[in-house]
Amino acid sequence: GTFTSSITGLTASTTYYVRAYATNSVGTAYGNEVSFSTSQTIVSPTVTTNSASDIAETSATLGGNVTADGGATVTERGIYYSTSASPETTGTKLQIGSGTGTFSTSLTGLSTGTTYYIKAYAINSIGTSYGGEETFTTLTTPSLTTTAISGITENSAESGGDITNDGGASVTARGVCWSISQNPTITDDHTTDGSGTGNFISSLTGLTGNTTYYVRAYATNSVGTAYGNEVSFITSDDIPIITTTAVSSVTLNSAESGGNVTNDGGSAVTDRGVCWSTSLNPTTLDDFTTDGTGAGAFTSTITGLTPNTKYYVRAYATNSIGTAYGQQVVLKTYVGTVTDYDGNVYYTVTIGIQTWMAENLKTTHYANGDPITLVTDDAIWGNLSTGAYCFYDNDAATHADTYGALYNWYAVVDNRNVCPTGWHVPTNVEWTTLTDYLGGVYVAGGKMKETGTLHWKSPNIGATNESGFTGLPGGFRFLSSGYILRNGYFWSTDTSLPDALFRYLYHNDTNFRVNSLAKHSGFSVRCVKD
Repeated sequence: GTFTSSITGLTASTTYYVRAYATNSVGTAYGNEVSFSTSQTIVSPTVTTNSASDIAETSATLGGNVTADGGATVTERGIYYSTSASPETTGTKLQIGSGTGTFSTSLTGLSTGTTYYIKAYAINSIGTSYGGEETFTTLTTPSLTTTAISGITENSAESGGDITNDGGASVTARGVCWSISQNPTITDDHTTDGSGTGNFISSLTGLTGNTTYYVRAYATNSVGTAYGNEVSFITSDDIPIITTTAVSSVTLNSAESGGNVTNDGGSAVTDRGVCWSTSLNPTTLDDFTTDGTGAGAFTSTITGLTPNTKYYVRAYATNSIGTAYGQQVVLKTYVGTVTDYDGNVYYTVTIGIQTWMAENLKTTHYANGDPITLVTDDAIWGNLSTGAYCFYDNDAATHADTYGALYNWYAVVDNRNVCPTGWHVPTNVEWTTLTDYLGGVYVAGGKMKETGTLHWKSPNIGATNESGFTGLPGGFRFLSSGYILRNGYFWSTDTSLPDALFRYLYHNDTNFRVNSLAKHSGFSVRCVKD
């Protein structure tokens, strides 16, 4: 008769051959052979989370990729998103179809300037799988403040701003706007003062004497235009007009400057002189001289300066109406200088038995006059094996004068010499000589860093610059630019195969460390005298 058999203990994804059998007293007989294959083992799907793209003020494109269904149909897939971590438990579920492959959707209605956490998911009959957690921040307008008014005359004044955050999109325009009405905008009179974040100075011109003006700094990115706090001032045709004399006779702790009062404003000039500070736009609340009264030219002797330090100097003149200031000039208490092939002049400083440049190199030519190759493309930069240079973020206008250029190691060791004639890039031993003279690796960095936070990120821990090295955080170039204001990286000529050795300063400690990295990295260069 007919019978049914259950076959168990089989292996998944395997072909088997089967025959029925029957046994009597004579023996065992077999039926015809049939075959079958067991099905594969079913597991949960495999899914990855894609990075957000097309990020805007209130929207972004989100998605993922189901790379394997686990042996069963993916019936649902999508994204969880939240303003908190672990969005699959704290956030909103967004279904984006079914099946395997890539998937995406444009999510709208997001909050501006907000960080979101996202995680892709996929579901089959076994269960739910999740991709890795990603984050993104929606765009917003920049954050900025307005600089106090200075240099007020009858028809001009100075202000500016400080852009502390670009809102996630590049600042394409910045400046100040002003009006005789409150809350001025860029539809009123305004300046255009470059792009990017950080401090900027604006000159307000074409003003009317004895008039109250309202001023706000502004910054524009792809989201829109933001404004800083409002400040006001009154122009006057009664304060003096004065210019500042160029600095001369500089020593380690003194210099000469002065000014020229070309108009007393209609009342006697009772005080005049120069004022100076390590911060921009010094006033008579800072250090100052007193150099007589009246109109005309005068000379000022500046004393009590700190060696190897950068100062800002302005002449001033006071009458019964108020105090006027001349243009700002720079004073550096360094004695030596060296000039590169391009004509750039660098201050120098002697530290122990060595003489160093006190500024980062920014030349575009080798010492023999051959041009160094300028490379701006990240992909090309990351595969170089010949000498090249660039500027941080490819923005020479913003960064070259302060932080210099970034060079790869191949430019550093080129026998045409990237440094001025008579100077060279230091060896690791020469860096060690400097470090040992300054007390060792754990304290040398503080003695080498420029003081304050004009060019360093806060906190600039332990910065005294007592060596006069004036180390600056020029950042680096690898596959992109990074860490400006935080780290200063300086090449040596030595290798630690397959990489090259460098030294670096950090805003958050006083160390001067040694490390190694790929030779196509872009670092600052400080030259030492032969």
